[in-house]
Amino acid sequence: MPGVIKKLASRALFWLQRRMPRLESNPPVGEVNFGDLRRLTPISRHFGYERGSPVDRYYIENFLEACSTDIKGRVLEIGDNAYTTRFGGSRVITKNVLHVHDNNASAAFVGDLTEAPHIPSDSFDCFILTQTLHLIFDLRAAINTIYRILKPGGVLLATAPGISHLSVDEWADYWCWSFTPSTLRRLFAETFPENHVSVEQFGNVLASIAFLQGLSTGELTREELDCNDRCYPLLVTVRAVKPHA
Repeated sequence: MPGVIKKLASRALFWLQRRMPRLESNPPVGEVNFGDLRRLTPISRHFGYERGSPVDRYYIENFLEACSTDIKGRVLEIGDNAYTTRFGGSRVITKNVLHVHDNNASAAFVGDLTEAPHIPSDSFDCFILTQTLHLIFDLRAAINTIYRILKPGGVLLATAPGISHLSVDEWADYWCWSFTPSTLRRLFAETFPENHVSVEQFGNVLASIAFLQGLSTGELTREELDCNDRCYPLLVTVRAVKPHA
């Protein structure tokens, strides 16, 4: 019997070593070195802007770069047309900006996506909607508007926070949500055909900790940023296409 127990224990240890190959590299309890991160306040409360480019912008801009051929024709963008210009280039015929407040001189359209009858239907080849969905309480109404204003064949390129601290700027009181890929996939598939909706996530535990602390992209390596762990969706992206009639 002792021999059988020893054999079973050996097999169990072998199984654990295969399933948890990094177990031996983890520091023992009580010996984790927190260093500069052992603090009750973040290094930056402004997403790291004062230190460089925020970590989430790395993923946002990589997503838009990957989808850059969608940015063409008549394009609508939230806030300003910086990404339209940067990633659309000569493919863009008309740049349009939507802003919720009328103090933005570059805005062709002013209003809330939940109720925007003044924005014409079937009008845009592409809608760049970065880091905005979390500020909208009635998401279904907003998605219905997005679908309405896109041309048949038009593309929505949207990004939304997953793991994030809340902002302390003018949008702090508007912040309603953080998202998982499943949430956005199900929401958009209520309006767009399911096979016309593509949802991705980006991030990992290190990138998420860095982002929560307000570190910048330049303080992580590309290898660290490019590692994706489905348990840590720092950023969630949506590419949704309005079908042709």
